Amino acid sequence: MTTSTNSSSPRKPLIAGNWKMNMDHVQGTDLLQHLAEALSEAKHDPERVEVAVFPPFTTLSTVQALIQDDGLNLSSGGQDVSPFDSGAYTGDTSAQFLAKLGCKYVLVGHSERRTIHNETDDILNAKVKAAYRHSIVPVLCVGEGLEIRQTGAHVGHTLTQLRAGVEGLTKEHASRLVIAYEPVWAIGTGEVAGPQDAQDMCTAIRAELGELFDADVAATARLLYGGSVKANNASAILNEPDVDGVLVGGASLEAAEFAKIAGCEQPRTPVPAS
Repeated sequence: MTTSTNSSSPRKPLIAGNWKMNMDHVQGTDLLQHLAEALSEAKHDPERVEVAVFPPFTTLSTVQALIQDDGLNLSSGGQDVSPFDSGAYTGDTSAQFLAKLGCKYVLVGHSERRTIHNETDDILNAKVKAAYRHSIVPVLCVGEGLEIRQTGAHVGHTLTQLRAGVEGLTKEHASRLVIAYEPVWAIGTGEVAGPQDAQDMCTAIRAELGELFDADVAATARLLYGGSVKANNASAILNEPDVDGVLVGGASLEAAEFAKIAGCEQPRTPVPAS
């Protein structure tokens, strides 16, 4: 696999599994153990390709303890985070709590949070900043619904979400950011944007990061595709030069299938700085 010609350093591929509201702590333990076995059998190399899981909050501590105690080569993350660090915010989960568990990542602005929970760009920007306050990397989700795609306004719509999400970030924070492009119409529907669709949007996102920050940020930030990703379509998507990984939903609940997706990704070859 090749990387973009504007990259001065390799971007480690990230294969992220969002369990959504599935898997209690007993089921999560079983899934994680089977995933670890499947990755081991596939000779997964964590130095070359990173694999992360995003369990429900009630399962997260059990999963993270298993990762640490068994020395599993996996990263973990929360599915959401509060914009507040602490206080009278019943039901919220602070980035401080996630950091104490050892989480590396947290999803921010998943399409289901934007649509079902009506989270605004201002709220999501506050969540991105809350994550960074506690040294957690946000996985900022952006993307369009079917009606926007059909009008041809999907690039502008997605970049507007991006700009709002990264407003006020330093270049250091922006360079560590992970951005997941989710065409909402392809999530859980069996429909999938083609590899060229994913590449075109990731190219636009990377160019926008260059305009908002600089070329180094654009070359370093990792861009994922999310939307009905399975082992039989992952390879073509991951072969695109600006797609640095995938955000997997339903297929991440099947250890063997998810391990196959992780095996579709190959390490990127560094491209010398021009």
